[in-house]
Amino acid sequence: MRSIFKYAAMMMALAFCLNGTAQTQTWREMHKVKKKETIFGIAHAYGITEEELRNANPEMKNEGYVLKKGDYIFIPYHQEERPAEVKPVVREVNKNADVRERPIRVGIMLPLHNENGDGLRMVEYYRGMLLALEDLKAAGISTDVRAWNLHINADVDKVLLEEGANDRDIIFGPLYTSQMDKMSMFARTFGIKLVVPFSIEGSHVQDNPNIFQVYQRPSELDALTILRFAERFAGYNIVIIDCNDSKSTKGAFTMALREKLGQSKINYNITNLTSSEQLFAKAFSLEKPNVVVLNTGASPQLNEAMRKLNVLTAANKSLQISLMGYNDWLLYERNFMELFYKYDTFIPTYYYYNTASTKTKELETRYRANFGTEMMNNYIPRFALSGYDQARFFLRGLHRDGKTFTGESPDKDALQTQFKFVRQGEGGGMKNKQFMFMHYNRNKTISTIVY
Repeated sequence: MRSIFKYAAMMMALAFCLNGTAQTQTWREMHKVKKKETIFGIAHAYGITEEELRNANPEMKNEGYVLKKGDYIFIPYHQEERPAEVKPVVREVNKNADVRERPIRVGIMLPLHNENGDGLRMVEYYRGMLLALEDLKAAGISTDVRAWNLHINADVDKVLLEEGANDRDIIFGPLYTSQMDKMSMFARTFGIKLVVPFSIEGSHVQDNPNIFQVYQRPSELDALTILRFAERFAGYNIVIIDCNDSKSTKGAFTMALREKLGQSKINYNITNLTSSEQLFAKAFSLEKPNVVVLNTGASPQLNEAMRKLNVLTAANKSLQISLMGYNDWLLYERNFMELFYKYDTFIPTYYYYNTASTKTKELETRYRANFGTEMMNNYIPRFALSGYDQARFFLRGLHRDGKTFTGESPDKDALQTQFKFVRQGEGGGMKNKQFMFMHYNRNKTISTIVY
């Protein structure tokens, strides 16, 4: 096996331990600042001097520094009680050799274990990263990789204080929103780029310039979809089908769409999945092309809607129908492909798993050969492909641009997820805004409309 995968095997063995091998800590713990706390009060509470606290948190020495509620600060050992094996606190942001001229120091802080679904998915994501590292090495880009098992109940303080954590150029993680406060502060303090690989709650990206948020909340995808829907389907007869799905979360989308259409003075029709064939047909136009929107992403209701559309189009051969779908429908692609083609379907998404892609097939073959198993096939996006795309994009960018890398140049080579990051305000981080429609054309081809 190639050397990188020998290394990977050792890293995975480490990851499958609960906390990995313990490292010497140079700080006692991290403290979350409470309302009205002061530097003097915190130092006194921990039995250290103000000077020791400021040395451990150099930003406190900056002119105009204000201690804010919710901030996390490092608590050092008092010099007299510091264990002999613990070195003095040194917290300078890494300023040594240009990252473009040395191995890129990469950290992975994710639940890397085999105890539940989160762990198994992140192990696959990590394996995809390892495949990318092999390709980057062949292209002359070397890396120094360390991985930590940051499971849901992990002691984040302990992980962040381990040897080697604070000298990373870039960290991928975390998976859980509850870990973001400390991770965000840590990245800001040490000038580390923090890639949040999957969608989480919280607003950390709004005020931390070091954060890259790859996937956005469903509400943000909805907003982009509604904006582009109004542009693309201007002049269409719009039909919204109520599917009577009490468990659906898509009602928020259709309500926001109706509000947007109302503001733009665009008419639309509403029908119901239980309506008679005659009443159902009245919502459609023979003079204009129609675009249909369902208020559910569930497979059973989609199947019933397709059945009704089949009856309708069989009785009205000249009827033109397009279908606006949901990201969820990518999971059903295999079963509904022919109907997606028939109804000129548009699916909004940040990613697409193209089973026909030669490059995707080659990577799946490599994954199988190196790890002795197939990628999990019941998830989209595919986690190994996510790890592969993200590692290639960010590490190539760091190698090319150094610390000035922002991810604003679009990525054209991704296997599954394209990237184009946009700065959030003056002091905020970067959000991936590369949004697209997967268009299933009537001629049985699939095209990508990228915005």
